[in-house]
Amino acid sequence: RSEVRGQDLTPDSWLLTPEIEPERYELHDGVDFDWEHSRREFFRIAGAGLIVALLVDRLEAQQPPRRPGGGQGPQDIGAWLHIGEDGKITVYTGKVEVGQNIRTSLTQVVAEELRTPVERIHLLMADTQLTPFDAGTFGSGTSPRMAPQLRRAAAAAREVLLDMAAEQGNVKRDSLVVQDGKVIDSQSKKSFEFGQLTKGKKIAKAIGQNVGTTPPEKWKIAGTSVPKVDGRAFVTGGHKYTSDVKRPGMLFGKVLRPASLKASLVSADTSAADAMPDVKVVRNGDFIGVVAPTEYAAAQGVAAIKAEWKSTPQPSSEELFKYLKEHPGGGRGGGFGGGAGRNRGSIADGLKAADHKIQATYTIAYIAHAPLEPRAAVAEWIDGSVTVWTGTQVPFRVKGEVASAVGVAQDKVRIIVPDTGSGYGGKHNGEAAVEAAKLAKAAGKPVTLVWTREEEFTWAYFRPAGVIEVNAGVAKDGTLTAWEFHNYNSGASAIQSLYESPNKRIEFHGTESPLRQGSYRALAATANHFARESHMDDLAHAVKMDPLEFRLKNLKDARLRAVLEAAAKQFGWGKSKAEAGHGFGIAGGTEKGSFVATCAEVAADATTGRVKVIRAVTAFECGAILNPDHLKSQIEGAVVMGLGGALFEAIHFANGKILNARFSDYRVPRFADTPILETVLLDRTDLPSAGAGETPIVAIAPAVGNAIFAATGIRLRSLPMVPDGLKVAEKKR
Repeated sequence: RSEVRGQDLTPDSWLLTPEIEPERYELHDGVDFDWEHSRREFFRIAGAGLIVALLVDRLEAQQPPRRPGGGQGPQDIGAWLHIGEDGKITVYTGKVEVGQNIRTSLTQVVAEELRTPVERIHLLMADTQLTPFDAGTFGSGTSPRMAPQLRRAAAAAREVLLDMAAEQGNVKRDSLVVQDGKVIDSQSKKSFEFGQLTKGKKIAKAIGQNVGTTPPEKWKIAGTSVPKVDGRAFVTGGHKYTSDVKRPGMLFGKVLRPASLKASLVSADTSAADAMPDVKVVRNGDFIGVVAPTEYAAAQGVAAIKAEWKSTPQPSSEELFKYLKEHPGGGRGGGFGGGAGRNRGSIADGLKAADHKIQATYTIAYIAHAPLEPRAAVAEWIDGSVTVWTGTQVPFRVKGEVASAVGVAQDKVRIIVPDTGSGYGGKHNGEAAVEAAKLAKAAGKPVTLVWTREEEFTWAYFRPAGVIEVNAGVAKDGTLTAWEFHNYNSGASAIQSLYESPNKRIEFHGTESPLRQGSYRALAATANHFARESHMDDLAHAVKMDPLEFRLKNLKDARLRAVLEAAAKQFGWGKSKAEAGHGFGIAGGTEKGSFVATCAEVAADATTGRVKVIRAVTAFECGAILNPDHLKSQIEGAVVMGLGGALFEAIHFANGKILNARFSDYRVPRFADTPILETVLLDRTDLPSAGAGETPIVAIAPAVGNAIFAATGIRLRSLPMVPDGLKVAEKKR
């Protein structure tokens, strides 16, 4: 349980209340969906056959009330499923594929209930004209929310097919089974292809939540390592992304950017750009862009514009943490949460009872999402309506942004999301879509716009920086007596500790951020776990107790205990001592309903300053597993990504300018940085599936930090820990 924004929330309530996470600074409410109109429209677009619409309540759909002042209103559509006259199975979902391979997992759960091969199912994702409303693909919510919805829709479709086969074949329904994409009469062995049953029909069925589905222990397709859908196209380069979209007569667009963050335009002389052949300057207030036949010509056009900007003094990354502590409240940071967490007892009494007290401050730098694919969009206007192809995690939100920006009704905007080259929480806004739509409207032709890497590094939002202060006490027998935890700005995700203490005070404090900030993979869980697990390690050493033993002594949660023990067993924790210059570290945690523990071996040389992660063993549990091989890939990718924030990733800035806005200056993990990776999966078929896109990243940084301490006796309390080597980090600590 946790208390944020005055709410006392059950452990599963995050599934229905994404707004509780303060660091989602960039998210707002969505829009609604109309069943009656959509049913008619759906048949018009998809054709005859069988359609199933899953009706969900407002919380499940994450939508506001549909009737002003009228309470929740009618139910909304969570998913469509269509079986055409040709037997083709198409599933419609507002979720997007941003590299997490959810397309495969969602296809599997449909195939499981329809008893049909995966390759016969087509998943149509994130097209605001064709798919139901969805609040967005974030918060590890697709597996726990959308997978059950699609499973129920498919199960309902299966039951309708059985009814149709019984009627069409004049056979007893209880003798029919669905198998291998057919309905088969077990007595006569007569079979019915799905297309035979739906041909000439227009059957629409709306279902609610109470639909029986196959329990995980009986899964034959879900829960197995089905190969990646469209995997060959990814490997061969045939898969299309936004930047691959081509439209007739398409032009290239570029936008004039301010000289620094938070700068405002004073004047702009566009005469030189206007004089360039085939270059058209587009100006709408402070928005200035150009379109041209080539990307190079568009860039030259923007470069020719002489602009004067007004800026105000801004802090630098060198003074960031002092600035955060001195600028509480206000802004989007202060507008969320803050105040008390789930507090109990008395910290003063707990510290008085302690034999050892440790107080420390941890700092977290801003880091960039650094996606493989920068922001991109293609916009095309036809008869007063605009279609935009763009990589975003929130297509329906972007639809509203575009409509507002270009001054049209939302029904005049269509957003189509090609599979996106990674997002990590960084694509919750539609800047590129808005820019492309504005340029295309002015040009009267389709426009493609792709941000440069420097633009992506500078103008996208960052993972929030933060200051975390921890004050804790422990008795000599290893029992926690007091736990006080204050997070400034970074966020409240995973701020609550599962370690038992009779005296707790846990608070998040919003502040004014000097940089634009927002969601990042696992949100503030990376920061909060780093501080908590590092501090737990120090407490264990203070009482001369093994770090694993200390954690287990203060832990009642069975699921976190299970992953800690599984990781330790695979790692061989406690069975051998590290060789000279090496150290072992362990850390665990939970977020979004799943649990993780990581053991790390690190080689750290205090003389040369070199740090190398040798081995990382991660145990992970997310309820019932949908696809083991792909889950393992997800975990390993998160661990490698987490190494960047742990060791060297940080945004440097001064006076409103990003100083390392390219990969040559911003280091992400390389092949040489990758340790030996071992993954242990705990498949809990007795529990609902939770998401796995975020949680695996949270334990690697503290595990590495604890291993560095074990190897050298140096405790590093800032992320990144060793951007310039261990010797420099030791001097700064």
